[in-house]
Amino acid sequence: MKVKRLLGRKIKQYRVLKGFTQEELAEKLNISQRTLSGIECGTNFLSSNTLEKILEVFDISLEEMFYFNYLKSNKEIVNELINDIKAYADDTQKLQTIYKVVKAIIRD
Repeated sequence: MKVKRLLGRKIKQYRVLKGFTQEELAEKLNISQRTLSGIECGTNFLSSNTLEKILEVFDISLEEMFYFNYLKSNKEIVNELINDIKAYADDTQKLQTIYKVVKAIIRD
């Protein structure tokens, strides 16, 4: 998968996790909603200035943004995700957030 697509998915994941619409995040980044949509879809690449703003808005490091857990096998990833989700079985709020993020990613 191309870097633009991986990065776009990661940005969308953080946007949904933080509860922003595309319009809200685009406003915070001082870019158009259309530009943000292109970034999230992997058709547009973001500028270094926009990347810095994204890191600030999401309060994450550059390393976190570019960490992609794609070196594990699909089976390992599925098992790890299931175990992570099971850890929040009694926390309705966190489980709902996880559900929203996963659904947002799956809809691509």
